Amino acid sequence: MTLENDISITQIDQSKQVATQVADELDWPDLERYRAENEKLKASVTDKKRTIFMGDSITEGWSLNDPEFFSRNNFLNRGIGGQTSPQMLIRFKPDAVNLKPKMIIINAGTNDIAGATGPASPEMIIDNICSMAEIGLKNDIRIALSTILPVYKYPWNEKVTNVPDRISKVNTALQKYSEKHSLIFIDFFKSMVNEQRGLKAAYGVDGVHPTKQGYKVMSNVVKNTISGIF
Repeated sequence: MTLENDISITQIDQSKQVATQVADELDWPDLERYRAENEKLKASVTDKKRTIFMGDSITEGWSLNDPEFFSRNNFLNRGIGGQTSPQMLIRFKPDAVNLKPKMIIINAGTNDIAGATGPASPEMIIDNICSMAEIGLKNDIRIALSTILPVYKYPWNEKVTNVPDRISKVNTALQKYSEKHSLIFIDFFKSMVNEQRGLKAAYGVDGVHPTKQGYKVMSNVVKNTISGIF
């Protein structure tokens, strides 16, 4: 082997190391977040089927604010703060489907509208959420779609306009999709909306994220929509 070949191989190895490091740092869908816990769950033996909640910070904060609701129903939280529907779509199989739950409840879209990972049209959001539903159905898992919570404006990005109209377009499409495919549809929106089509003050910390009282309302909506939940 020539010196030139040795140098070339060394450069390739260095490039691979840099690429690996960059990939680790740029774990865009945050696959690492639940990886270890997922592996433990897949290795465990249990007859008790679980329900998985897939979502963003609204989902992530739910089990912190209403832990008994999750524990007594064998619910598993797979929410990650700040995430958008394309990020959830990438991690949908490792964080939900591959754990073989009896049901997956999906709540996504508000961060897309807020522009968290770039501009996103209602159609893009709908496509991503429906793609998750189709993956779940192909794996014989019951799917429940839920509405985006009401928001009048995003305090961290007031450049986003017509927020209630955008949310309404996504929610209406998800309801129609659920009816067409016989999916469970969970309507948080109508129980939490105010006169401005934003989140009721008692139910929201910042007009977006629920208060403890807001989470109680959400838990009750789920109980009233899906039989066998208490």
